[in-house]
Amino acid sequence: MNIYVGNMPYSMTETDLNSAFSAHGSVSSARLVTDRDTGRAKGFGFVEMNDANEAKAAIEALNGTSHDGRELVVNEARPREERPNRNGGGNRGFGGGRRSW
Repeated sequence: MNIYVGNMPYSMTETDLNSAFSAHGSVSSARLVTDRDTGRAKGFGFVEMNDANEAKAAIEALNGTSHDGRELVVNEARPREERPNRNGGGNRGFGGGRRSW
């Protein structure tokens, strides 16, 4: 089961995240989402646990708990939504065809 963890303090590391969830079961992966330009944590991440019962127990135990003054938001991750292409897509009237000026 994939678990979303939000509102994390920026000081939290993947090791901290793994340790918090390991107390409730076996963690197969824990990762923080970082800004691709700065490398800085964005304040949320994902934890993968193979056992659904352990994952649900971890969600119940950790949701709303305070870490470095921030209240964690922990729930089952939703599937990623399709988003439009960042470049806008489409040809916007450029290219394709020969123009005589």
